[in-house]
Amino acid sequence: MTKSEPNLQPETVAASHGVAKDTAFHAVVPPIYLSSTYAFNGFNNPGSYDYGRSGNPTRNMLGDALAELEGGAGAVVTSSGMSAVDLLLGQLTSSDVIIAPHDCYGGTYRLLKARAGKGHFTVKFLDMGNLAELSNVLDAGASLVLVETPSNPLMRVVDIQAIARLAKKAGALTAVDNTFLSPALQTPLKLGADYVIHSTTKYLNGHSDVVGGAVIAADLEKVEGLRTWATVIGVIGSPMDSWMTLRGLRTLFPRILRQQETAGRLAEWLSQQKSVAVVHYPGLRSHPGHRLASKQQRGFGAMLSFELAGGTKAVEAFLQELKLFTFAESLGGVESLIVHPATMTHVDMTSKEKLVAGISDGLLRISVGLEHPEDLLSDLKRAAAVLS
Repeated sequence: MTKSEPNLQPETVAASHGVAKDTAFHAVVPPIYLSSTYAFNGFNNPGSYDYGRSGNPTRNMLGDALAELEGGAGAVVTSSGMSAVDLLLGQLTSSDVIIAPHDCYGGTYRLLKARAGKGHFTVKFLDMGNLAELSNVLDAGASLVLVETPSNPLMRVVDIQAIARLAKKAGALTAVDNTFLSPALQTPLKLGADYVIHSTTKYLNGHSDVVGGAVIAADLEKVEGLRTWATVIGVIGSPMDSWMTLRGLRTLFPRILRQQETAGRLAEWLSQQKSVAVVHYPGLRSHPGHRLASKQQRGFGAMLSFELAGGTKAVEAFLQELKLFTFAESLGGVESLIVHPATMTHVDMTSKEKLVAGISDGLLRISVGLEHPEDLLSDLKRAAAVLS
């Protein structure tokens, strides 16, 4: 792993990792290494790289930057956020038990159920905020605890440190999906987690033009295990996607700080509207997880969700009036997006599963972008006016 200068602040790491390190032509911006194969130095004498599936300088540069930002021993950059989750699941066996949030991202929920259905492991979905229940299930035996905080789409906040402590006591590992906050606002490894998962598609890249993922591990031995398995199954990220994500990473901190400032304003306004039943945003003092979020996070992020009192009909009318918020999946880009989780991100959950998770037909999720806050607020006001 190539480390930045010691004692650098994370903002500096994000902005400068790999800059002016090119030894061939002294390029300031790191070059893209697109080669799929590399020449050996001689018989049985490979160089630092031999084949693109097992290693690539551009991909490794991104992995090193992410590992440094998260405080990990190393990272594996994958082709998507879901392949990052699946890479971690590949470390389990049929006798293992994984504990996952009952209200996690729909794609993760679908993957866990599919893998469990094939007998690859056993999965138990729990309310991670109920530490007593978690402790009881851990005592019965588990290998991995998957954490998502804030949760997608309800922004529930759970105690990473407490969960990691319970898992460790029971001999289990803890993995935290840090996609919603990024290392700019939360570093789970420093709170006791063993792994951090990212969909780099989102805030790390930040421009909605790359699909990618990453797994960062606190322990070097676990990193090597992930790298070996990634080479075996070939889920690695491409050089071009890695380079673009590294470029996006340069502006992570100013982007997310501006976005969360706007998100706070929008959440406050939405919470005062009669047509809105509830707003889910940890930055609101009324949010059940506000105090915990203030403790384990360095900000409240730019994701929020809210429930319209009128259900599906209100959702359709509201969406039809929006001009700046694009009705599309994904999040974390410079543009503001809005989704209807029940029919989009969590469509594969049954009605009963949605009910248990708290995903109603009136729920909308917003990813706040970099547009001027007054323009976004005006857009919401226009849409809300049709519900009065």
